[in-house]
Amino acid sequence: MFGFARKLWSDPEPVASHVPRGVRVYAVGDIHGRLDLLDQLLAQIDRDAASGADLVKYLVFLGDYVDRGPDSAMVIERLCREPLPGFGAIHLRGNHEAAMMDFIEKPEAGPDWLEYGGRATLASYGVPAPVEGAPPEHVDEARQRFAAALPPHHRAFLAGLRSSVAIGDYLFVHAGIRPGLPLHRQRDEDLLWIRREFLTSHLDHGKLVVHGHTIVEQPDIRSNRIGIDTGAYASNRLTALVLEGGERRFLCTI
Repeated sequence: MFGFARKLWSDPEPVASHVPRGVRVYAVGDIHGRLDLLDQLLAQIDRDAASGADLVKYLVFLGDYVDRGPDSAMVIERLCREPLPGFGAIHLRGNHEAAMMDFIEKPEAGPDWLEYGGRATLASYGVPAPVEGAPPEHVDEARQRFAAALPPHHRAFLAGLRSSVAIGDYLFVHAGIRPGLPLHRQRDEDLLWIRREFLTSHLDHGKLVVHGHTIVEQPDIRSNRIGIDTGAYASNRLTALVLEGGERRFLCTI
């Protein structure tokens, strides 16, 4: 568990930011097919929430539920259900969910998705993955089998994912935002994919941005953002940011 994040940079701490009174938010980083870690972290959150029995509690999942790890299908199944009784749940779209749906809807997108984790997702749904460099007809066969294997409630879950959500002084997104662009004019492409321009920006975004997408060893706490993708699929470290009032702390599977 993180008691704090070690400071490895010269950025000042984020300005004082708050969630509404009576609310506690648990923001969960990139899961990437690790059902075992998701279940561990949800158990930690459930125990932690006992200290706030009278609070309204939200789970905010930052996207990238699929690919790389072995249990993408089971992660989606877990999230489709009520993850924790008594919690509101908000599910954001990650670039890997977008790429997975592109694989089904746009055959030309198939090879790219397979190369950055899609083969593990296909296997989790019982679909044999084409080998690297397979001819287009083999990729298209896998695409058709995957479309048939994806349960309707999984498809509905994926179609209903949000691009962002604001709670109090915080904005939750998958990857980040385009610096200098008003929040209401942000493009989904940036919310799902942006890296360098956002990560290196010192601008005040109007809200403190909580994001995943870019792997860090420990939570990355900057003046205008907090990154919590701790590379769960490889590190065994799935992280949640806990927000209540003006306080912030972290829970982690290691």
